[in-house]
Amino acid sequence: MLTNEGMIRIFEETEGIKKGHFQLASGRHADTYMQCAKLFMYPDKSRLLCKELAERLTNKEQIEFVASPAIGGIIMGYEMAAQLKVPNIFLERIDGKLTMRRGFSFAAGTKFLVVEDVVTTGGSVFETIEEIERFGGVVVAVACIVDRSNGKVDFMRPLTALLSLDIISYDKTDCPLCKEGIELTKPGTKALGK
Repeated sequence: MLTNEGMIRIFEETEGIKKGHFQLASGRHADTYMQCAKLFMYPDKSRLLCKELAERLTNKEQIEFVASPAIGGIIMGYEMAAQLKVPNIFLERIDGKLTMRRGFSFAAGTKFLVVEDVVTTGGSVFETIEEIERFGGVVVAVACIVDRSNGKVDFMRPLTALLSLDIISYDKTDCPLCKEGIELTKPGTKALGK
């Protein structure tokens, strides 16, 4: 079993944790940024973390499909599905809304695990749940590598996180980093407007 220290070490080794002044995908600002894309550059490390996450799921025997929001959750979704030996789909943003595309389909009542690399406000996870349910799926669990909300987001279904960190984020109007004049970096794709 991986310890929190061991997982933080993996993030540090892969440059998946950064310090500075960042605009998160949610629009909020923070002094710490978890960049799982850097972690997912290394299949052996991402496989190790996803295996650990899959083992920690309390209701994995119910899961029939994995779904994730693009882009951050695609590689994680694939690896989690491989660990659970179930199919995997991902949702893409069209006109700012997560949408099912590419001919993905499933039977009504199919039980889903929704995965996301990092949860801050839970916005992408909530959108993914809504879209899966719109097509008749049932989301039975949520999983993430990093829960930045430290358990404050309630998905109304079990959440399993490898790391639960209380990384403070600020509304841009109240950000002390902005007030100090520290240069703002926008590392996420949503923050860049893509």
